[in-house]
Amino acid sequence: MSVLMTMRVTGDPTAIEKLAADNGALFQGVLADATGRGLISHHFYGSGTEVLVVDEWPDEATCQAFFEHSGPQIQQMMEQAGVTAEPKPEFWRHLEVGDDVG
Repeated sequence: MSVLMTMRVTGDPTAIEKLAADNGALFQGVLADATGRGLISHHFYGSGTEVLVVDEWPDEATCQAFFEHSGPQIQQMMEQAGVTAEPKPEFWRHLEVGDDVG
């Protein structure tokens, strides 16, 4: 059963969008590495002063292995976007309660 990984950081969502527009190769390189390591889906979301990353991975161990390998690149992206606190991923498992939609 796959897991969701969420990572919430204080930062400017507009800065993330600008960084992606200005340095798309960095984002695409990390995404290609993640996909090659098992990433199922990936999304950035923003509010006024926060950025939320939501990924789906086959399992927690696969995601952790990706972070161990690509941590320096991810840290570089976060620093360039003005994020100063160390992001801490959280893992969520699907609950079978019979009301899924989509």
